[in-house]
Amino acid sequence: MKFAQILVPVAMAALAVASTSAMAAVDADAAQALFKKNDCSKCHSVDKAKKGPALKKVAANYKGKADAQASIIKAITTGPKVKLDDGSQEDHKIIDTKDQAALKNIADWILAQ
Repeated sequence: MKFAQILVPVAMAALAVASTSAMAAVDADAAQALFKKNDCSKCHSVDKAKKGPALKKVAANYKGKADAQASIIKAITTGPKVKLDDGSQEDHKIIDTKDQAALKNIADWILAQ
């Protein structure tokens, strides 16, 4: 009987943690809308290189790096010089939002590719 009394609260806590993780999941629709609104698809595609690298390549480059999200946010908010496949360089376009949640969401969406 005591085992059941302990097991039920533990199971409920595990479900609460799982649902919190689900709420923190990427909002792909919002990320894609921001991506489209800022004309990111002019230079990037999910799986094909254009003027800029495919998002899958970007995600692969950051895989396993603790600062991946912060690095992507910095790249899309500060307009650093980026090297293109043809060897030329230009300033990366600055994304048109200051909303930190939206920036984190789009960075996580890119990393999920």
